[in-house]
Amino acid sequence: MEELERYWEAVKYGVCAKCLDGDGHGNCRLTGEEDCGVKLHFPRIVETILSVESEKLDAYVQALRNNVCVTCKHQSPDGTCLIRRHVDCGLDRYFPMIVKAVEETRLELEETREGFGD
Repeated sequence: MEELERYWEAVKYGVCAKCLDGDGHGNCRLTGEEDCGVKLHFPRIVETILSVESEKLDAYVQALRNNVCVTCKHQSPDGTCLIRRHVDCGLDRYFPMIVKAVEETRLELEETREGFGD
């Protein structure tokens, strides 16, 4: 669980702080019926990103669609999503930045583990 928290901190400060729906400090201002897709699906997002081994963002996006978007209440059975189409999905909008934050954190965690092995 500690690793998931490290990933969340990286995304919060690297992505959420820049989000249009945030307060500029990494805190979400969405309320009521609106949910932040990043926060709502975060464990599955991290798991999905960590499962991809590619230099191409398309591979990450395809994994996102297959593993996360299919569970989202906004996506229809045919794979379309009005929220995505209207650029209102924060997860989709900021996904490249989320991938970068998670991958950088993965490298940091691996380096920490390797440092303990010396």
